[in-house]
Amino acid sequence: MCRWLAYYGPDLIMREILVDMPHSLIDQSLKANLGSVTNADGFGLGWYGAAGAAVYRNTSPAWSDGNLREIAGSVASRLFLAHVRASTGTPVQQTNCHPFRHGDWLWMHNGQVAEFPLLKRDLLLAVDPALFPSILGSTDSELLFYLALTFGLDDDPPAAVARMVRFVADCGARHGVPAPLKATIAVSDGNAIWAFRYADRGRPPTLYRSADPRTLRALYPEGEAWNAVAAEASLVVSEPLDDLPGSWLEIPEQSYLCVRSGPDVVRPFGPAG
Repeated sequence: MCRWLAYYGPDLIMREILVDMPHSLIDQSLKANLGSVTNADGFGLGWYGAAGAAVYRNTSPAWSDGNLREIAGSVASRLFLAHVRASTGTPVQQTNCHPFRHGDWLWMHNGQVAEFPLLKRDLLLAVDPALFPSILGSTDSELLFYLALTFGLDDDPPAAVARMVRFVADCGARHGVPAPLKATIAVSDGNAIWAFRYADRGRPPTLYRSADPRTLRALYPEGEAWNAVAAEASLVVSEPLDDLPGSWLEIPEQSYLCVRSGPDVVRPFGPAG
């Protein structure tokens, strides 16, 4: 399973989160505490700036890529997504690295579609023909993104992802795969982040959100990492970036989180027709 994080808040040099946290995503690429121990099958960084969304992706392990540290140390962003990959069977190539971008939409995923080679043709044929040429890689993750776009991501992200989940489940049922999807998903249009935690059966991958940075600074005044994070900032992560008690709140199974201006909101989530 992969590891990922998403940040929303005032402009912040990305290094503060990606590199400087005690158990940063760079550290997790080499030794994660939850899920796959090593996530060395490529990485990606997506951020929003004055010109909209931008991405940098590579097939090398995140811990060994000097360009990633250069970008993270010099670029400030109000919203960014980062991902380190552990392949579930598809090739290690740049077009299979997350986050995936279409216009100003960014998408990343942890989990898998069970029996993906068996379901792949039916899933591909459901993608809007106008979107089909934009699919560049071979992962289930990218295909889930284009299905969500097909099902109305531009208009209502939670509803579109719910329709995508339903379609994958129906496709699985037709092929004798009763529980095809386990996933955490982050998707953003540059104005908000929607983070989903879902499984058709069993436990989905882990997902956490940060506690209020003001509370954390009061609890841990010597915690230099949290002192760099503004009071209005929110983080969503596959696994905690430190081990301080109270720093991270688990996002419930079968739910989604919306992070935007104003309070973060957690709501139940499941398939929709």
